[in-house]
Amino acid sequence: MSELKCPHCGKVFTVDESDYAAILQQVHSKEFEREVEKRIEERLGQVRAEEELKVAQAIANERKKLEKDIDKVKDQLLKAREERQKLVGQLEMAETQKKLEITEATSKLEIANQKQKNDYESKLQLQKSQYEGELQQAQTQIDFYKDLKAKMSTKMIGESLEVHCQTQFDQIRSTAFRNAYFEKDNDARTGSKGDFIFRDYSDDGVEYLSIMFEMKNEMETTATKHRNEDFFKELDKDRKEKGCEYAVLVSMLESDNELYNQGIVDVSHKYEKMYVIRPQFFIPLISLLKNTSLNALQYKQELLSVREQNLDITHFEEDLATFKTGFARNYELASRKFKDAIDEIDKSIQHLQKIKDALTSSENNLRLANNKADDLTIKKLTKNNPTMRARFEEAGAKFS
Repeated sequence: MSELKCPHCGKVFTVDESDYAAILQQVHSKEFEREVEKRIEERLGQVRAEEELKVAQAIANERKKLEKDIDKVKDQLLKAREERQKLVGQLEMAETQKKLEITEATSKLEIANQKQKNDYESKLQLQKSQYEGELQQAQTQIDFYKDLKAKMSTKMIGESLEVHCQTQFDQIRSTAFRNAYFEKDNDARTGSKGDFIFRDYSDDGVEYLSIMFEMKNEMETTATKHRNEDFFKELDKDRKEKGCEYAVLVSMLESDNELYNQGIVDVSHKYEKMYVIRPQFFIPLISLLKNTSLNALQYKQELLSVREQNLDITHFEEDLATFKTGFARNYELASRKFKDAIDEIDKSIQHLQKIKDALTSSENNLRLANNKADDLTIKKLTKNNPTMRARFEEAGAKFS
């Protein structure tokens, strides 16, 4: 017999060996079951801790990788902004520079045009004054020759009109026409010839004026009276054959015709660049045509200069067009770079989204694993393992 003392009430009672063995077996079974459950709990806790540690490490690693990707994207965005600001600054600077160049070129062109206009107006005013003086002088000569008209016939008949004109010209050749050619037309190869050919040249040897002269005089007692118009056709033919620009008939014919007595008569409506004059207008007409041709020569030279300026403007416009083309090309390249940068950013965002989706999936798997761990029992662990089930049964474990 054995004595046992109750731990709660302190009462001592006796049990036989069979009862003691039964109690001992009962105690041993409960202790073993608690120990197994304790071991299972500890193992589950350890597994859970290891899984949580792995998850934490995975999350930490993914977070670091994500932060690196974010920093890389930030750097790319920063570089893209800096590149954009740099390109915008360069474009603005280039545009400002070209605007300044255009403004400066326009200003210079306006100044040059204004100067040319002022010079032209000054020359016109000077020419007008010269013409007015020459006209006044011509009018004085008209009045003088009208007064001498009755006396002139005796002199002109006794003196050839050709010799008279030659003498007038020779008197002022050295001062007014030092580069001029004025000689008799002796070339009759074409079947006809004029009386005199006048050619004048610039200091650099450029011919700027040529005149075919025909002199006609007639005695008052001549039975058949000629008209000035009778000689126009032949004079025009001689002018063209000898390569002269103007044709001038110096005539004493139709002495009573007031049209020819008033001054220089332009008959270019019948024959191109043809004039009829009295002898007193011989030198004034040459001077008038000389001044006009000199001005024309000067205007031609100025026109050539203006054309060269226009050519420079054309080159400037071509350079401007080239700049616009280059500007558009650079803008297109910059736009492409911006697009490429945006595409890279979109790719990074897609990559980050994939990482996010992967993390979300990992979190779901961990949650499911945790739920499975919480739902883990001895029965489920030994369901397909008869050996472990038998061992747990021998240990008196509960299956639930």
